[in-house]
Order: sequence, then C-alpha cells, then structure tokens
Amino acid sequence: MTVAEEVSFDINGASRTLELDTRTTLLDALREHLHLTGTKKGCDHGQCGACTVIVNGQRINSCLTLAVMHQGDSITTIEGLGTPGNLHPLQAAFVKHDGYQCGYCTPGQICSAVAAIDEIKAGIPSHVSADLNAAPKLTETELRERMSGNICRCGAYSNIIEAITEVAGRPA
Repeated sequence: MTVAEEVSFDINGASRTLELDTRTTLLDALREHLHLTGTKKGCDHGQCGACTVIVNGQRINSCLTLAVMHQGDSITTIEGLGTPGNLHPLQAAFVKHDGYQCGYCTPGQICSAVAAIDEIKAGIPSHVSADLNAAPKLTETELRERMSGNICRCGAYSNIIEAITEVAGRPA
C-alpha cells in the first residue's frame, strides 16, 4: 500500500509543493520529481557525498532522508548556487583549480564546501579543531576533516582544497 503526502519546501529560492509517496527520499524528489539532476545518486547509502545538498544552512546527504521530513525547509542544490553565466565563486574556483575532473562528485563537493566555509566562519569546531573554545582556523587539516564525507574517485582532493581555500581565504 502506497501512502502519499503533500510536502512543501523552498528549493533554490522557489516554493515547491509535491504529492509524494512517504517513502520518497529527498534525493529522488529532487531528481525524479523536480528534475534537478545536478544532485547525484552515488552510493545511495550516505557514504560518498555525491547527493550532498544544503538544508536550512546544514549540509546533508539527501539519499538518507525522506522528503516529507523537510516540510517547510529551505533547500539549496547545486542549481541554486550559480548558473553557467554567473558561477558561484566556488564553482569558478573548482574550474580554475581543476577540482572537478570527471565532475560526478562536484555538485556534492561544492555544496559541502559552501557549508564547511560557513561553519568555519561561524566558529563551529570540528573533530580536528585544536581548541574548542577558539575560532577554528582555515587550515588544510580543518578543510579535509569537514569535507571527509565527500569522496572523489578521481583523486582531485588537493585541487578541491586549493579551490576552497581560494574562496574562503588563506590560512592565518
């Protein structure tokens, strides 16, 4: 038996309402119902980060959450960050530093990087923060920890870190 429910959320600045099977993941709602295919289906187990989106300012794996759990939430996908004619600074930096290589993981990497920069600027510590009472520093170690849930099978990690560092600013 299928149970459908209406769910409304803000996607990339636009209010959207869908009638969905309550078992529909946020990832499938984005890709299959809203045709926002920039968010990728990788492992479908929350291990690769290809499906990373930003929900209410927090990055999440959209394959691990049900769409109905996000009633009223503000969701940003890669399509909401920039356009081909007006790239988000991180998108432009990924191109400049060849941080995308095959490109499959890039949307999740960029959404995760946006959230990582926001966390550092907000003073939120991570597992590698040396002093939990001090503002975290923008270091390679800090960035790598915050991006650890995003896998790049091409191995573009050093290029990705360079791109993020360029946008966020150099380490102090």
